Amino acid sequence: MPVAFATLEAWLAHIEAQHSRPIDLGLERVARVRDALAAGSTARVITVGGTNGKGSTCAMLEAILHAAGYRVGLYTSPHLLRYNERVRIDLQEASDADLCAAFAAVDAARCAAGEPVPLTYFEYGTLAAWWLFCQKNLDVIILEVGLGGRLDAVNVIEPDCSIVTGVAMDHMDYLGDTREKIGFEKAGIFRAGKPAVCGDPQPPESLVAHARAIGADLRLQGKDYGFAGDKTQWSFQGRAQRRNSLAYPALRGANQLLNASTVLAALECLQEQLPVPMQAVRQGLMTVELPARFQVLPGRPAVVLDVAHNPQAAAVLADNLSNMGFFPDTWAVCGMLADKDIVGSLQHMLPRVDHWLLCDLPGPRAASAAQLAEVLEASGTKASLACFASPAEAFAAARKQAAEGDRIVAFGSFLTVADVMRAAASR
Repeated sequence: MPVAFATLEAWLAHIEAQHSRPIDLGLERVARVRDALAAGSTARVITVGGTNGKGSTCAMLEAILHAAGYRVGLYTSPHLLRYNERVRIDLQEASDADLCAAFAAVDAARCAAGEPVPLTYFEYGTLAAWWLFCQKNLDVIILEVGLGGRLDAVNVIEPDCSIVTGVAMDHMDYLGDTREKIGFEKAGIFRAGKPAVCGDPQPPESLVAHARAIGADLRLQGKDYGFAGDKTQWSFQGRAQRRNSLAYPALRGANQLLNASTVLAALECLQEQLPVPMQAVRQGLMTVELPARFQVLPGRPAVVLDVAHNPQAAAVLADNLSNMGFFPDTWAVCGMLADKDIVGSLQHMLPRVDHWLLCDLPGPRAASAAQLAEVLEASGTKASLACFASPAEAFAAARKQAAEGDRIVAFGSFLTVADVMRAAASR
């Protein structure tokens, strides 16, 4: 029987208990509930997958399309501080009441055929976001893939344009142990006859081959579109569209032009359905916001928040840190999940860190601070090492010990950064 709860917290506790496994890749169960929901929308759908850069790409799409006057729905994951962050409509987080109504609709749909269909937390949330978007008379819906692509719950929604930002080694237990295997899984969001944009300058052959095999309109970074820039502005060149004299995105980091040009390539694909003037592109890029993607908090010592949690993202973070200027010492607050490539991720950060403040994280997937310390000791680092029970405790120690001219960087997991954000906000 369908259930009803009065608060968002109660709903979240309920949906977390509806499946025996946190991840159960496959579309059959989700598609059954989607059909039972009987929710539809005339909005254009843009699906965004990839190992890294998904969040930035989604945020820029949202900001530009909103600046162009469209009503935009955005679904992302995971969240940092509030579940409501995952579902945004016209730049505003969904209300508790709207989310409760959406969860109730999904629960009724999954019970419609008698025996309730088991859904994971992410599957439940994806269907709830879709149902809510269908109630809001939107022009555009942006959906961020959770894991992989081919078998991810988001893939039961038919896209008008699909984006794969890049392909790197992550979630290998589920997606495969090579870039070719992972690339094939990511390419599963492409559709025959529809635009398929890939922002990876060196895409796996499996991704390219799959797009061509199904007849997708594949557009590759560096071949079908690209960018050029100097210190003050940059330009985009697509197949048939050029946009000049663009401001750099408000999101920090040298990698953001890769993401921004991929966004403009996708918008070029949809220009007949969703025309976007230059002023909207400029405004969107200048005003886009996304917490914890090389986010620098005001004040001293400098505090950098970044959810980098795999080798590729850690390499980008290390490069961005090197471009910040001189800091006498860098203090790293780091907590990671055990199923990540800890050795590969920390290796990139070794030259940038003088003091490691390692922390435990909640949940069975977490690596302990002691495990992280073992990895760093084996690397031969000369940096100091200290272990803490939580990111907040590690951050407090960093704030106490760091000099005013130093730098503190929190990274390794969404859980790490979220706890540091709470601690920073409470000061």
